[in-house]
Amino acid sequence: MEYQIEQTYNYAFLDEGSKREIRRATLKAVAIPGYQVPFASRELPIGRGWGTGGLQLTLSLIGDNDRLKVIDQGHDDSVNAVSIKQLVENCSEVIPTDDSEEATIIQTRHRIPEVPLREDQILVFQVPMPEPLRRVEAKEQETKRLHAEMDYSSMWLRLYEDIVRWGEITIGADYPGLVNGRYIFNPSPIPRYDLLKLHQADGLYLFGAGREKKIYAVPPYTNVEPLEFEDYRFKVEQFDGLSCQLCGSDNTFLDEIYNSETGEKVYQCSDTAHCAKVQNKRSVEA
Repeated sequence: MEYQIEQTYNYAFLDEGSKREIRRATLKAVAIPGYQVPFASRELPIGRGWGTGGLQLTLSLIGDNDRLKVIDQGHDDSVNAVSIKQLVENCSEVIPTDDSEEATIIQTRHRIPEVPLREDQILVFQVPMPEPLRRVEAKEQETKRLHAEMDYSSMWLRLYEDIVRWGEITIGADYPGLVNGRYIFNPSPIPRYDLLKLHQADGLYLFGAGREKKIYAVPPYTNVEPLEFEDYRFKVEQFDGLSCQLCGSDNTFLDEIYNSETGEKVYQCSDTAHCAKVQNKRSVEA
């Protein structure tokens, strides 16, 4: 008689009950785009505010056949990205990758990869502050009421005050958007340049805030509209006339870097993996 050996450890660090609870909250978030679903955020071996929400989502969803990519502000080799990547690799045995097109799960902080997501890919955001109305209302109970009644007049007033005072809307990262015509949401501290990538995207976007204990989502093929006035339209960061000093790209989001040797400002692709692929492609063609 053959006996089946029961698995005596929990795959991917979290216990099975915790992962099931997080997956249930994730399913609810996908079913109600933009709605912030509360969940029992677990303790992890990293400080709250350094990606525990995104990490819990990743560890709850990851499986044997997945490939993981972790980026921090577009970089694959930053301290935050490398540390999270090593943690997930050590406790799940999943092979990491730097290639956005190879990855099935991408965990990110502050950027969306340049290559658009496919239907079989998931992008997990590390979110420090999930509540978009925190700019105008400090009380959690009151923000819940405003969302329930779809009363976003205070947010529109905040944008109007910016225009009156500065002549434009000054919000950079965390620019609020309207999901599926219903909920205003915080897209995490991504630049305006990336916000438009969420609209009618092929992939699934999940947002996890461990410290605030909230999960929300933008499912595939969902409308995402930045808040704007008819006479003051939404604008993204402009890089007209600029290009990456490494790969020469002029159609990507660029980081401004100070060259200490020459004293000049130079620009490089924020997405380091995409930049490397473009460089390799051009070197082969040459």
